[in-house]
Amino acid sequence: MAALDETALICDFAEVYHVLDWRQLPVFTAAALAAGLGPISRIARKITGAPVDTDTMLLAMAVDALHILAWQNTKDGSKGRNRPKSILQTILGGEKKQETSSFDSVEAYEAWRAAMTEGG
Repeated sequence: MAALDETALICDFAEVYHVLDWRQLPVFTAAALAAGLGPISRIARKITGAPVDTDTMLLAMAVDALHILAWQNTKDGSKGRNRPKSILQTILGGEKKQETSSFDSVEAYEAWRAAMTEGG
């Protein structure tokens, strides 16, 4: 853990155990304390690659859902315009564009569908 990000480990030890210099601890004690750090610790998030803890992700998902519900009751929402940006996607590294298609007629859709199923 120290090789991966010693600064994160120092911060976690200071926050959780109130130990400012983990190198002064016996090796087995430091290892046991490091193993006991929870999944929301900085070093655990660094190891797993999670930008934030699970609680923060769940809260962002809840706020996103609330934004969508409110947006659906607006003029823009009824027409599918100006969709609110996702807080969760911003946290996780940016919005991903969704490819959408629209068709002027049923025939245009059927032709596109036939082309997709034949090539698929």
